Amino acid sequence: MSALSDRLKSWPLYLLPHHLCSRLVFRLTRIESSLATPAIKLFCRVFNVDMSQAANPDPASYPSFNAFFTRPLADGARPLADDHDGMCSPVDGRVSEAGTIEAGKIFQAKGHHYSLLQLIGGRREDAAPFENGKFATLYLSPRDYHRIHMPLAGTLTAMHYVPGRLFSVAPHTVRVVPGLFARNERVVAIFDTEAGKLAMILVGAINVAAIETVWAGLITPPNGRAIIHRDYTDDAPTLAFGEEMGRFNMGSTVILLAEQNVRWIDELSAGNPVQMGQPMGSFTREGI
Repeated sequence: MSALSDRLKSWPLYLLPHHLCSRLVFRLTRIESSLATPAIKLFCRVFNVDMSQAANPDPASYPSFNAFFTRPLADGARPLADDHDGMCSPVDGRVSEAGTIEAGKIFQAKGHHYSLLQLIGGRREDAAPFENGKFATLYLSPRDYHRIHMPLAGTLTAMHYVPGRLFSVAPHTVRVVPGLFARNERVVAIFDTEAGKLAMILVGAINVAAIETVWAGLITPPNGRAIIHRDYTDDAPTLAFGEEMGRFNMGSTVILLAEQNVRWIDELSAGNPVQMGQPMGSFTREGI
């Protein structure tokens, strides 16, 4: 019965004009108006948003809905894991799935896998380090903190914008839409780290009207439908462990890809909550 319910809730998404809806949300959430305050308060009640850890806990102080949605946390609200051979969660959210990449395929949900090569943007040299490596799919709900941080210190080597659909990434949709994460619009950032190569894939979704990174600013929505590749050499930004690397202007999903020498902690399993800064894995340095 639950599978039928998932399909009934998800099939209308095939009919919606995903990008038109999201562009409308983009404009509406940036309007500075006195109407923003009641909208924010209603959102907090409906989604049970905890404002006590926000740098500014007063909903009436935000000039627009997007300013509230991308709010920073108070200093010290997310202490970083103290482990020299460890990785921390880059976000607040919940584990959708985590495990090993097998034969170039990543597990999405029961009955569904998708292509590593397709997810990462189609370049085999980018996918190669993650063959038989690790993945973790982290879902950010509407109530979560929506800034994204570095799980390890790293130097950016490549960033790709990959156009696509904007299906919802809510759990019921993930369970029924084949290859969802490799079909949705996304930004792929690849880093050199102490643990080897690390990829962070910021997946767009319906009403996720924009994705930003700290080095490139607003990346989506772009003009055109072609994949945009950019490699970084002399101008490569280096980000510290726990430093902000980007944000969603509405909620979505982050997928981490790591090499074989990374081991996720046992608690990083489907359905478990995560908080930015908490331990999520460790790595060995041999062969790096």
